[in-house]
Amino acid sequence: MTLFLLLLGLLLGLLTGSFLNVVIHRLPRMLEAAWEADQAAWQAERQGLPAPPAGPRYDLAQPPSHCPSCHTPIRWYQLIPLLSWLWQRGRCAHCGQRISLRYPLVELLTAGFGAWCALHYGLTPAALLWFGFACLLLVMALIDWDTTYLPDSLTLPLLWLGLLGSSLGWLALPLQQAVWGAAAGYGMLWLVSTLFRLFTGKTGMGSGDLKLLAALGAWFGLPALLPLVLLSALAGSVAGLLLLASGRLREDRHVPFGPFLALAGWTCWLLPLPVWLQWPL
Repeated sequence: MTLFLLLLGLLLGLLTGSFLNVVIHRLPRMLEAAWEADQAAWQAERQGLPAPPAGPRYDLAQPPSHCPSCHTPIRWYQLIPLLSWLWQRGRCAHCGQRISLRYPLVELLTAGFGAWCALHYGLTPAALLWFGFACLLLVMALIDWDTTYLPDSLTLPLLWLGLLGSSLGWLALPLQQAVWGAAAGYGMLWLVSTLFRLFTGKTGMGSGDLKLLAALGAWFGLPALLPLVLLSALAGSVAGLLLLASGRLREDRHVPFGPFLALAGWTCWLLPLPVWLQWPL
């Protein structure tokens, strides 16, 4: 049974990781295209012109997967998670352009998430919930790192999954603590962001970070908020100093906070809070 669960988790993780790579690559471009279309439609309406025609379909399903360098369609046997990348030695089979190491790493990481959830929770709804939790955090961390976007289409489902999981008894956290954790998580970063803007006149934190901490509060409850914020702030500070020392810091000197909130979320999931932090609400 243990071997079956392990193999099932690994297989589910690899397949999911392949899909997550598509989401990480395409979702930001879908958002940008939607924003540009809305802006163009607003400009046309303002000038009394007909709405501009819609561009070619671009979503998670269309166009079919293709090499970003030579645009050659990728055949099904070149999309086998991890194995295709290894077989092709990390290069496009048509043009020889190098394929980012991120793709197999995402698949390996989700395979690890799947194996952990299957072995730790068994064939239960909790296993699927926590697997979804880990995968959503992974997608948000990489999208935020690349683009500084934390889309509502990712943060809000994570929030509602935590609340619904608690209400159905699929998570160990009582619903009352999940609700208070979500509310306090949002309010905590909202207060910090508001004070920062008042004192500096600058925006120091996007609304996506507030929603992400609210979602983590829904999964871990109020007692976990302080460790989550401290751990993410520490990790972000270390990463910022390393980027600054290596000359790789962004031109705006901005380090996205979402990846470090995700790291803190994984840590609190895999390494439960100490007993002295688990005080009742």
